[in-house]
Amino acid sequence: MFLSVFDMFKVGVGPSSSHTIGPMVAAARFLDHLRALPFAVTGVRASLHGSLAFTGVGHATDRAVILGLAGFQADTYDAARAEAALARIATEHTVMPEGLGRLRFHPKDDLAFDYGPALPGHANGMILRGTDAQGDVITQVTYYSIGGGFVLTEAELAAGKDGDTGPPVPFPFKSAAQMLEMAAASGKTIADMKRANELSRMPHADLDRGLARIWQVMNACIDRGLVTDGILPGGLKVRRRAKGIFDALQAERGMNLSAPHTINDFMSTYAMAVNEENAAGGQVVTAPTNGAAGVVPATIRYWLDHVPGAVASRVPEFLLTAGAIGGLIKFNASISGAECGCQAEVGSAAAMAAAGLAAVLGGTPEQIENAAEIALEHHLGMTCDPVRGLVQVPCIERNGLGAIKAVSAASLAMRGDGQHLVALDVAIETMRQTGADMSEKYKETALGGLAVNVPNC
Repeated sequence: MFLSVFDMFKVGVGPSSSHTIGPMVAAARFLDHLRALPFAVTGVRASLHGSLAFTGVGHATDRAVILGLAGFQADTYDAARAEAALARIATEHTVMPEGLGRLRFHPKDDLAFDYGPALPGHANGMILRGTDAQGDVITQVTYYSIGGGFVLTEAELAAGKDGDTGPPVPFPFKSAAQMLEMAAASGKTIADMKRANELSRMPHADLDRGLARIWQVMNACIDRGLVTDGILPGGLKVRRRAKGIFDALQAERGMNLSAPHTINDFMSTYAMAVNEENAAGGQVVTAPTNGAAGVVPATIRYWLDHVPGAVASRVPEFLLTAGAIGGLIKFNASISGAECGCQAEVGSAAAMAAAGLAAVLGGTPEQIENAAEIALEHHLGMTCDPVRGLVQVPCIERNGLGAIKAVSAASLAMRGDGQHLVALDVAIETMRQTGADMSEKYKETALGGLAVNVPNC
């Protein structure tokens, strides 16, 4: 099992990794499919199923599919170009992806939201079709957006494809227990083993440059969120709060007014800044998803700005450790809210952040595993119930509390020797089972919980 740190941390666009980035990735893959065909298509269509249909508008899935079919990609997204393209498509009813010419596509007629039963493979399903001059379907592919921007075709999902087709890695741990065994046998840290695995697939320079970019985008997202106010899009009229809280915290410094617990306000504000940017459709890093994108960067920023001795040169160690834990969770359970609820998103993010923080605080592999377990255990059962299908309520505040839990989990773990009753593998399996038992109403469909008990306007 190998999931790159760059699989867990992807530069993308808000508001959702599974509902925005994933569909955009699927559309790009479909364009490649069309380019490889021995015959030409003259039009394209799309249908969204399951959670992609129920909360698709609130998550901008429709925009993502349209832009994806027009050739846009999440990691190079340009907002101004995207808006211009959407306006043209709405008027001309065509998309013009590179290498395929002008294809018929009417956003109202050729993009369908299917509110019937979900497709059999996953709660986030979509079918993309190519048509001929008469409008008949001549090719189609079913895609599943399985969380964190990961996309599999129906055939890949059926084959159990995990996306890893490269050579063997030196530390192929598939569980936390194996990870700890390999660490003990090799004398390496979790970050060292993860780095060795990455370097078996890419040059040093690419790894270092990629990790630097991940943190640069994360940090820039925090900074933008801390200086931007206003009302978030979507109709709920949710007001941005990160700037106001941060300004107040800054003003209180040096006035002897700050109680010790205000450090929690700093952590929450850093996370909320990210998720307000995400809700506004800004550039974020999946960590491991967009809905949970604030937890890891907020924890890193807390460490750098508030913990004596913290140095930016160790951020890659944090990210590599967090990526290792995220990979275990994804491989053995899920990081998808549509599959396992928010325990799979903010819970996974908190486990990753706790592990990363414990690592840069000097924790042993056992203490790092303990930190991740504590953080995940205390998110078990958390539902995904976005009001109006928007990644705003309760998502933005939930990231702040996720960061606080991550720091607390790391602190508790560092007070111990790494020995504990509940193993991380047990917590991951419990999360998987809990997600399987959870009602569909509480898995990103906006059909239960806060989504139906809070007025939608």
